[in-house]
Amino acid sequence: MIKQYEIVIPEHKRGFHLITGFIEKNLKDLQGTGTVNLFLKHTSAALTINENADPDVASDMDYSIDKLVPENDPGYTHTIEGPDDMPAHMKSSLLSVSLNIPFSNGRLNLGTWQGIYLCEFRNHGGSRRIIATVHT
Repeated sequence: MIKQYEIVIPEHKRGFHLITGFIEKNLKDLQGTGTVNLFLKHTSAALTINENADPDVASDMDYSIDKLVPENDPGYTHTIEGPDDMPAHMKSSLLSVSLNIPFSNGRLNLGTWQGIYLCEFRNHGGSRRIIATVHT
């Protein structure tokens, strides 16, 4: 059986934000065993799974992605939406807008130290929408 939900993530400031608990609260009918696909409907943010125990991980991820894809590069031609827009598109492509996560016994089956992050790459990105497709 396949079910689908839209989850609206409230606006977050730029950076990496743990949203595991928010996602779990908004997933309905996780019963038995299956998979959940999370698809972010945006081109200037991303989803990723990484360590959830040490908050320094989020700031180090943000620092590292900014080093890989800096703002204000004179080679960018898509600049009409501001200096954070084209780098946000590149960062989104590098990380991904989709995750597949198994669930067992009605709970996401993540590793002990794993959490789901919303990676917000815009200074003012607004709310974000995720389509959750549950396969049982």
